[in-house]
Amino acid sequence: MSETTEPPLWRRDFPYTTAGEEQVTRREFARFLVLASAAFAAGTAVIAGWTSIRKPLRGTPTELLPLDDLPVGGSYVFNYPSRDHPAIMLRLDDDVLVAFSQKCTHLGCTVFHEPERAELVCPCHEGFFDERTGEVTAGPPELPLPKIELEVRDGTIWALGTEPH
Repeated sequence: MSETTEPPLWRRDFPYTTAGEEQVTRREFARFLVLASAAFAAGTAVIAGWTSIRKPLRGTPTELLPLDDLPVGGSYVFNYPSRDHPAIMLRLDDDVLVAFSQKCTHLGCTVFHEPERAELVCPCHEGFFDERTGEVTAGPPELPLPKIELEVRDGTIWALGTEPH
């Protein structure tokens, strides 16, 4: 009389197998997780180190436009300190000019001027900045907009450089 070995109950309920499923042990899987976590931590440290040692782009003096071409209450969009950095200049009064980076400090969306609110607005996540200082007035941004130093020379507006946060 021949005895037939019954498969375990769980094997009858789940008869699916995967080739090589017995080849990875818990210890090997745990070792993989530790090594992957260490690689991510090292990558994060390298990126953090790189961003802390690189010098931010401050810009060089650049002629923008004649003062008379920008009416009181008007705005002018330009790129500064490089082609990849959008900026906005506002003429708030006859003798008050301000300029800021147009990249929201939350996630980099483009801000626009809303004169009736006297604010710069980021429509992506409803961030609001004071039009005179660039300081955050509402929303998720935690840092003010980077300010661009301006100067009027012989009736022409010049961008001189960016100020750090």
